Amino acid sequence: MIESIKHRRSICKYTSDPIEPEKLQSVLEAARLAPSGNNKQPWMFIVVQSEQQRRAVMEVSNHQTWMMSAPVFIVAVADMAARSEADLAIFLDENSRHWELKRAIRDTAIATENMLLEADAQGLGTCWVGFFVQSEIRPVLGIPNNKFVLGVIPIGYPAEQPPARPRKPLSEIVRYEKW
Repeated sequence: MIESIKHRRSICKYTSDPIEPEKLQSVLEAARLAPSGNNKQPWMFIVVQSEQQRRAVMEVSNHQTWMMSAPVFIVAVADMAARSEADLAIFLDENSRHWELKRAIRDTAIATENMLLEADAQGLGTCWVGFFVQSEIRPVLGIPNNKFVLGVIPIGYPAEQPPARPRKPLSEIVRYEKW
């Protein structure tokens, strides 16, 4: 597993080759199998394949035109209602203070990382895009206001192999017993 973690990169250029359905299913299955607090599984994933819909998502993702070279986007959505007893009719955005939303985001991030690693294992490239605002991206995808879009994942065969970016040594990021 550490080799896949070392190998995965954020890819911004893709070939025009389509993704085989079984590879896409494997990537989605990796997300489905992720752990979550109290096994609530507070995630939903929207697979976007049409050029028209991908373009609409790209436009609300600050017009990052490089995204269009990927044949598929997977949109990761955190569902706070999965973490609570009631499906609250509230508006969620980047400034929400709801504890259950933060827990749903954490769990959905774990599932999304599973997808990124499985995509790499399948020979696919990905990039986690988070440069959008909730009020703009939700209407494009028909997502209710009480759900939180965590990221858009362009996915496809990489047309680039970026080098590894520098990482801090463990000695700078690990503490034992206390800060």
